[in-house]
Amino acid sequence: MRDIDVLIVEDEVRLAEIHAEFIRKNSRFRAINVTANLTDARKLIPVLKPHLLLLDNYLPDGKGIELLESLVSSDLATRVIFITAASDMETCSKAIRYGAFDYIIKPVSYERLQMTLERYVRFFDSQQSQQQVNQHHVDALFNLQSKDFRQDKHTKGIEELTLQRIKDVFLSAQEVHTTESVARRIGISKTTARRYLEFCVEKHFLQAEISYGRIGRPERVYTKQDLPL
Repeated sequence: MRDIDVLIVEDEVRLAEIHAEFIRKNSRFRAINVTANLTDARKLIPVLKPHLLLLDNYLPDGKGIELLESLVSSDLATRVIFITAASDMETCSKAIRYGAFDYIIKPVSYERLQMTLERYVRFFDSQQSQQQVNQHHVDALFNLQSKDFRQDKHTKGIEELTLQRIKDVFLSAQEVHTTESVARRIGISKTTARRYLEFCVEKHFLQAEISYGRIGRPERVYTKQDLPL
């Protein structure tokens, strides 16, 4: 699996260092450089070609949103996670319109940032693994980019990241799994896997059938339905 190169654009020196330290704790990411202004960022991006920017908006020589806007018209595949004190609707709306992967308001919740980074890894890997896409792949990519972090009142005991990992197992419509195979794939207990799988059945993301196997022992097998969760 390819490393994901990250350029940090942040003028608060200590905060930039914390960002870099946090990135280095994630094995898939490399903090390849840190810069404190737009001028240097514009010079570095075409040379380093980072996969991801952690971008502040208020910088000494301009606004980060201007950099994001310029990336839209470039040939680079660099994506942007805003980490900023800019809480005005105009900036947020522009970030969404220009395709920011996420928008995190300071003070930074690193738990929230971790969730976004894990989501970006799935997004990045999905893009790298597919030359052609079908509708399921397209839906998965858009779902990863536009993830809703709000906790539904009916999902008590269902953690968002684990749920997304379960869903990713069934990215292909042809995938068929049992509780045991999902637990082994994700690295969770069978009890936990069964709870999430049955939740997905309840939400019509999966369908379950009884299979009697080679020795007649019945077990539930799960496949993806056409309707999105």
